Amino acid sequence: MSLVGKKAPLFEADAVINGGDFVEKFTLEQYIGKKHVVFFFYPLDFTFVCPTEILAFQEQLAEFEKRNVAVVACSIDSKFSHWAWLNTEKKDGGIKGVTFPLVSDLSKTISENYGVLAGEYDYNEDGEMEFDGAPVAYRGLFLIDKQGVVRHEVVNDLPLGRSVKETLRMVDALQFYEENGEVCPADWHPGEDAMKESHEGVAEYLAKH
Repeated sequence: MSLVGKKAPLFEADAVINGGDFVEKFTLEQYIGKKHVVFFFYPLDFTFVCPTEILAFQEQLAEFEKRNVAVVACSIDSKFSHWAWLNTEKKDGGIKGVTFPLVSDLSKTISENYGVLAGEYDYNEDGEMEFDGAPVAYRGLFLIDKQGVVRHEVVNDLPLGRSVKETLRMVDALQFYEENGEVCPADWHPGEDAMKESHEGVAEYLAKH
């Protein structure tokens, strides 16, 4: 089920911040009332598509910060795996230089609560507990407003990398709506016409385009 329009599930977990500092009981609550949050999941450290996404978010981190948006990533790896990956050079498959938080979801409960766990625990015919599917997170991304409400989400299958530019576009659209009260049409970008939330507003917009 979609989380859009609902409060983002909160948690306390280990994380690595600033490229190498361990933090216990990291939580998204610290941002409520202060920042928008882009919270995204990726399957595993030391893999293939994942570093391309994480490094792409780092390359655009100044753009998110300019918009007062915190970027936070999460996978089912341990904090020690995160630390090791953050201290591995890019030429060796690492993500050295990434500064936004990487959350550890070893228990898989955060992934499950956000609806992105790529499988589930169940009992087999012998009554034994086993995991059906991939015990990692899909590539889920959640845009959370300052009230802690999810306003946008996208979930990709494991082989499909996400668009950082589209994430920035959705941040811009949400913030424009919050500041101006006008809704954003398809493929809207800052500086383009928006619409008043009414039949007249739609008609006016369509007549101009």
